[in-house]
Amino acid sequence: MTHSEWNEGLFNPFDKLIEITVCGVRFSVPENNNLLRGFQYARAGALLRGNYCWNGDCVNCLVWTDDDDGGSRRLACRTEATPGMVISALSDDLRADLRLSESNR
Repeated sequence: MTHSEWNEGLFNPFDKLIEITVCGVRFSVPENNNLLRGFQYARAGALLRGNYCWNGDCVNCLVWTDDDDGGSRRLACRTEATPGMVISALSDDLRADLRLSESNR
């Protein structure tokens, strides 16, 4: 079974996992998917507490990324995960759902 056959329809098709770092914790997430789906893949059962709209209307999935511009605030539902991506901060809902402590800031 390929990765893309795992839970077909929930994730965009992917052939491999990529590594991202979230508040100092490494996650393996599927390529070609947004961060919110990646979090759902990496932590099965996560994202149950937060009230996520999945389309960018709310701000419950905010992440702050470290990039060449000095950092950006983005919506996880609209931002594709990229290899080596570093996320330095999360919304309170995401932090709780991913079970990251306050020390992981």
